[in-house]
Formats: sequence, C-alpha cells, structure tokens
Amino acid sequence: MNNKDIFCIVPAYKEEKNISRVVEELSDLDYSVVVVVDGGGDKTFEFALETKRELKNSNIYILQHLINRGQGAALQTGNDFALKKGAKFVVHFDADGQFLSSEIIKILKPILDDKCDIVFGSRFLEIKSNMPFFKKFFIMPIGRIVNKIFLGVNLSDPQNGFRAMNALALEKIKISQDGSAHCSEILGKTIQNNLRYSEIAVTVIYNDFGQGLLSGKGRGKGGLKIIRDLILGKIIN
Repeated sequence: MNNKDIFCIVPAYKEEKNISRVVEELSDLDYSVVVVVDGGGDKTFEFALETKRELKNSNIYILQHLINRGQGAALQTGNDFALKKGAKFVVHFDADGQFLSSEIIKILKPILDDKCDIVFGSRFLEIKSNMPFFKKFFIMPIGRIVNKIFLGVNLSDPQNGFRAMNALALEKIKISQDGSAHCSEILGKTIQNNLRYSEIAVTVIYNDFGQGLLSGKGRGKGGLKIIRDLILGKIIN
C-alpha cells in the first residue's frame, strides 16, 4: 500500500497555533493531507500554505471556505476533494493537536485487513482521555441516547472526530449536517448503507481549554449547541 493513497482530511477553524505542527506530522508519515480552512478570522490559511511551501510537498492540499460553515461542511469538502483525487482511504483528523498521528495506522488496520468499511475512534475503550467534565457527563450520554433511540446503535463515543473509511464508505456517506450533528449523521448513514464498522481505542489530548455550555469554536460551538445539533439533526433526518 502506498501511504499517499491515504488522505487525511483536516478541518481547521482558528487553528493558527496548531496547524503547522499537525500538517508537518502527517506529512512526515507520507500521507496525503487535505486541510480545509473553515472561514477566516486568523492566519490559519496563511500558515497552512506556508507550511506546504516549506515542506515542498505536492501531496499537501490547502482548501478554504470563505465563511465559517461548520466542521461537518469542512469534512464533506475534504471528502469530495479526496474522492476526485482517487483516494482509497480517508482519515478524519482534527487540527487542534488533540489526536496522535501515530495512531492513524491503528485506526486504519481493520479497513486495510478488509474487516471494516469505517472505523470510529473511541475515548472510552482501553485508553482514557482527560475529557472536560461537561463533555464527558452531559454531551456524551445525550449523544449515546440520541444514537440509541434514532439509530438503534450503542456506540461508546458518539462525538469522536477521529475516524477512517475506505473508498466505498466515502462514496456512500455524504454529510449534510454542517454543524456538530455530523458525527451522528455519519454513523446513521453507515447503518443505512449496511457498511461494516467497528470502534478502536484512541488517545485524545485536551489542552488548556474545555467544552462548556457556551464555550468552543465555530458553528455549533459549545455544549448546548452540540446537543441542539444532535437532536435537531435526527428530527430533521
């Protein structure tokens, strides 16, 4: 397998402090990297472009939404681009430095072994993450309940953005939820399309910020807005 067949989709909103390091780490592993800068307001786009120039890597692609549309929209933009480039595998990877690039191969392994079409990362299996209080005890339980009621699925970590999929899943799953409900939508379309899936334990490193009732970044920011997107997303769909 050629690592460049693996496209890492990195949605980024106001991540000027982290984007260069994340792109460098992914580039060092020889993956194709698609950064989708979701709106402006800081120098994320400029820093991403500068990192691409410094690395002289033609397999780093920097895309941009002119306005902030939300993480779901950024992921779909990246997915569409990867499909056009002939990606065989896609990994969704956050721009804030919370995920470990060394775990990409682990989350891909069930797909490479042809046991799954999509793999979801989980903070609730063997590896424990220092998840903010509100996210752990309010958002996650509500997310599980919503998935259980509407999808009949009891995924341990319904809001984890670290996932991998093969080209079949990439073609079948089209994200329409621009905000935070995209996580449940991806799972729902996995079930609807009879795609094989599993969960893999991953590490998530939280920095000096948390997820409060109103705090966060981008469309769908904050705990209450995540809960709203989850519930309204399922009602609308």
